[in-house]
Amino acid sequence: MIGLTSEQKKQLLEWFGPERFSTGSSNLELHLHDISPYTGKLPAAVIWPKSTEEVAKILGWSYRENIPVTPWGAGTSTEGNPLAMAGGLVLNMIRMDRVLAVRPEDLQVDVQPGVLRRELNRQLSGSGLFFPVDPGADASIGGMIANNASGVRTVKYGATKDYVMQMTIVLPDGKVIKTGSRAHKSSSGYDLTRLFIGSEGTLGVVTEATLRLSGIPENHLAATVVFDTLQSASEAVAMIIGTGLEPAALELLTEELIHLMNVEKGLNLLEKPSLFCEFHGISRAALLETVDVAREVCEDCGAIEFKYGIDEQERNNLWRARHEAWETIHRAHPGKETLIVDAAIPISRYPEMVLFSRELVAQENVSGYVFGHAGDGNLHVVMAADPQNSEEWQKLESINQRVVEQAIALNGTCTGEHGIGIGKRKFMRLEHGDSYDVMKQIKDLLDPKGLMNPGKIFI
Repeated sequence: MIGLTSEQKKQLLEWFGPERFSTGSSNLELHLHDISPYTGKLPAAVIWPKSTEEVAKILGWSYRENIPVTPWGAGTSTEGNPLAMAGGLVLNMIRMDRVLAVRPEDLQVDVQPGVLRRELNRQLSGSGLFFPVDPGADASIGGMIANNASGVRTVKYGATKDYVMQMTIVLPDGKVIKTGSRAHKSSSGYDLTRLFIGSEGTLGVVTEATLRLSGIPENHLAATVVFDTLQSASEAVAMIIGTGLEPAALELLTEELIHLMNVEKGLNLLEKPSLFCEFHGISRAALLETVDVAREVCEDCGAIEFKYGIDEQERNNLWRARHEAWETIHRAHPGKETLIVDAAIPISRYPEMVLFSRELVAQENVSGYVFGHAGDGNLHVVMAADPQNSEEWQKLESINQRVVEQAIALNGTCTGEHGIGIGKRKFMRLEHGDSYDVMKQIKDLLDPKGLMNPGKIFI
């Protein structure tokens, strides 16, 4: 564990003052946890920068002093991604929260990394544009870039990487670089922007980003589809995608999760395997045509109920309940912690992956809920147990291991949207093979002292 000398503390306090530099126990302890079951090490201090220049000053100083630095956004990550595992400094970016410029004519916005997703869209609402990536949590833009976040709308709109056009990045030694441009396409050299997206703060710190925006859809229509069996529901997913209907969201939920949602949210949904769908279109008539085709596809797959034309309030309630699925599960198991599986596989293999995961949960007799962003092949299994009970928790770890191994065997990935952090490091060699060594070489080139977010991605 790396601490700070009294002289080092004095220097940082002189630069940032007590309002933006803290060694107080309450501030340090606030950075021991994200929403994962992992616990970090107590950092030596927390700093809240406000500009690229300040971040460069901090990283240049920490590089010379050999102090590790862990960037922190909103703390909503699920794999321990922003936890300080070697002490040192936590660089809390949440006060770098300005929307710097909106250019509606280019469908672009410039932001600092501490801007929260919902606040960004609130500020954009008057322009008729929005940032469509929706991970559910009100994450910071910097955190979303660090983890390449996605979510319920990925099937239509894509992930964070699809919207980042240009970035200002401070490297581990304090050097400032820009990557990308504001042009909508480029074939100029290595794509350094994509290199840093998903790097979880292990290669540097993003201090500004230009994001591409989408027009706010004028017409949207939500539908709920109920099936007798989980296999029928999951098979309908591949059929809907295969017909080219392009849903904006396509979520699979099992009856166990729907039961919890009914109890907590009073939704009165049929407690059977279901799909939640949303479609966006240029006109109501076009949407109705799309929904008619979707209904036919689902009924061919065995749907017993297809309900659409849901009013705005009911639609909002449905999606709020889906977004809060993790919180609902957590509250339903007081005194327990949750472990979240976040695998992704090709759409064609989704049905077998869902059934495989469901059977594992049943065999091990654990409290587990299978659901996911079915439209892009992203599967979640959220399981609850007492982390102090090693036998209980080992069952969850075993299920996680087997689900990930199965996903990789099907040409999938160990994480569709949550990142590697602490929990998924052990799967990196299995998934990437010799490419993992190339990743390590890049890390060593840009961060030869290993000071940026140590303990993440690599073992």
